[in-house]
Amino acid sequence: MAKSPNLTLVRNIGVAAHVDAGKTTLTERMLYYAGASHKIGEVHEGAAHMDYMAEEQEHGITITAAVTKLPWRDHLIQLIDTPGHVDFTIEVERSMRVLDGCVIVLDGVRGVEPQTETIWRQRTRFHLPVLFFVNKLDRPGADFARALATVRERLGVEPVAVTVPLGDDEGAVAHLLDKTRLHFAGERGEQVTVSPWDEVTWRQMRPWRESVLLAAAEMDDALAEQVLAEQEPDPDAVWAALRQATLAGKVCPCFAGSALRNRGVQPLLDGVVNLLPCPTERPPSLAHRLDGGEEWVAMTTDGPLAALAFKVQLWEGRRHVFVRVYRGTLKVGDEVVIPGPDGRLRQERVARLFEVDANHKTRLDEVTAGQIALVAGLRWATTGDTLCTPTHPLWLERIETREPVLGLAIEPQAAADEEKMLDALDKLQQEDPTLRVEENPETGQRVLRGMGELHLQIAEERLQREFNVHIRVGSPDVVLRETIARSAQADYLYHRQIEQPDGKKLEMKAWARVEVAPLPRGAGKTVTAEPLMRPEGMELHAAQQDAVLGGAEDTLASGPVTGAPLQDVAVSVLGLELFGPLSGPQALRVAVAEAARKALSQAGGLILRPIMATEVVVPESDVGAVMGDLQARRAVIRDTTTLGEMTIIHCDCSLDRLLGYITQLRGMTHGRGQFTMTFNRFDVA
Repeated sequence: MAKSPNLTLVRNIGVAAHVDAGKTTLTERMLYYAGASHKIGEVHEGAAHMDYMAEEQEHGITITAAVTKLPWRDHLIQLIDTPGHVDFTIEVERSMRVLDGCVIVLDGVRGVEPQTETIWRQRTRFHLPVLFFVNKLDRPGADFARALATVRERLGVEPVAVTVPLGDDEGAVAHLLDKTRLHFAGERGEQVTVSPWDEVTWRQMRPWRESVLLAAAEMDDALAEQVLAEQEPDPDAVWAALRQATLAGKVCPCFAGSALRNRGVQPLLDGVVNLLPCPTERPPSLAHRLDGGEEWVAMTTDGPLAALAFKVQLWEGRRHVFVRVYRGTLKVGDEVVIPGPDGRLRQERVARLFEVDANHKTRLDEVTAGQIALVAGLRWATTGDTLCTPTHPLWLERIETREPVLGLAIEPQAAADEEKMLDALDKLQQEDPTLRVEENPETGQRVLRGMGELHLQIAEERLQREFNVHIRVGSPDVVLRETIARSAQADYLYHRQIEQPDGKKLEMKAWARVEVAPLPRGAGKTVTAEPLMRPEGMELHAAQQDAVLGGAEDTLASGPVTGAPLQDVAVSVLGLELFGPLSGPQALRVAVAEAARKALSQAGGLILRPIMATEVVVPESDVGAVMGDLQARRAVIRDTTTLGEMTIIHCDCSLDRLLGYITQLRGMTHGRGQFTMTFNRFDVA
């Protein structure tokens, strides 16, 4: 059984990047140099230690976040390797929620890319300290300084180089804090030769070194005096000041290398230990109690249990849950409770605990604050739930999930597999909150919705491989929303007599006037009913108030054009008329709902489609043809950027016009073009 680590010697980090920037390749080297792995698994060979799923090996990309650990300089690094493809961004979101710091990998040629910006926003939400690793500097067109410039321009943060490529054929890097030249030799780059700078290197590195010293000096007055006086500062003082600036989010240290060529990884590992925080250095987490109060949960082994379930995973056919413990200790056999949004408590028992290395498990007796573990035996816990002591229930900040934007009609190939398919889909949805199964009320078809074409393709492959369920799929169906074109008002008098089984007639009557108005894009939906408390001097009781608000909210479920959910709409109940005992909750609800529907019909519906922020990378010779094709798809071109022989086209385009686009793009560019898209907003195309 493994024992609990000393938290001051723990670094809980994630590795994140735009797809194909090389983060899994980097993770493989980190494991190898730390001695946690005895061989380097290559992604392009389908042998990466962290990409253990069959679909990951087949497609050559990371699909699910994988957890591992490695020792480095008497420290324990708990590491999560996250996917880079935008379709699996929920894996990054929930990983960032439980990390203490992260390493963002950049392509040395392209610098900051679209998914890098998404990752940056996720990292910013949780205020994580960041290191950058500029990868692939061995490739033609790679430029370390330009990559750092894209960090400054597109992310709005100050990058500070710690290691810089020397530009020689051997791939050596200069370490700016230690004033050394690092050369990586041996079959796998495991032999690091350290030598002092010569005069040429000094001249070449002087501006870079001044930049990092000035950044560190911002946090230490004594160090600032030494730097301004051009005195040689103490290296330990520089490291300490740079660490302070990193934890405060004022700078982001940057490291140079090429993971595939085994260059520059060891200094990055040193940077993780020297510059990123241990769990106890992170600020306390805000928690909410059932009584409506709040409390701060500090990372300590003392106090009642508080642990966040951040990922559900089927492991060997059984349900397991990844948790991060924020306070207290979790032991095998413990009874825990999970507070629900309705205030109810669900009770669970911890059957087994494991520490995880990719797809390998090791049993534990207990886990303490700061640790990430895999829990077996939890039947109900799902992504974002809080596990806590029964006598001290609370919940931590939940994990934000995005709405799916693409759907496929699905059905089993054999009618006898219907129940089997539904059971398998339920398990996939437990693992992935961005995967949804809905039933079309008009056609009766089941629709599997996800974040993109690849997301749905992987779900289909997993159904066949893991659950032996073969399905037929229809054409992709883009999720729509509706809004309204203008403001409108309408009223409705609801008057009805219903004959009851005993022969008596039940009479219901109520009148309502409702206004609907469009809101700015992304504003959401609002429902107001200002005059409700005292219509004509009367006061509505609680059930009537709920009925009025419920009637207004009912109308937002479907728009007047396609029946898609409404958004960016304000519904206001302007007036009510009650007819004594005839105006019960049901009558009020119907009157308000019908008045709102009439107003929506008069306001005129607009269809909102998913608009994707898109980047298309093409050879310069093909820019004209590709731009013409994008304009034919009604894309809005924002700007273009030239990097060497390639041009990046930045545009916004409706998702339905990008389905299958990669095939046409490759045809126009002789296989050299590629594109990425990220959901931006729902808007009128």
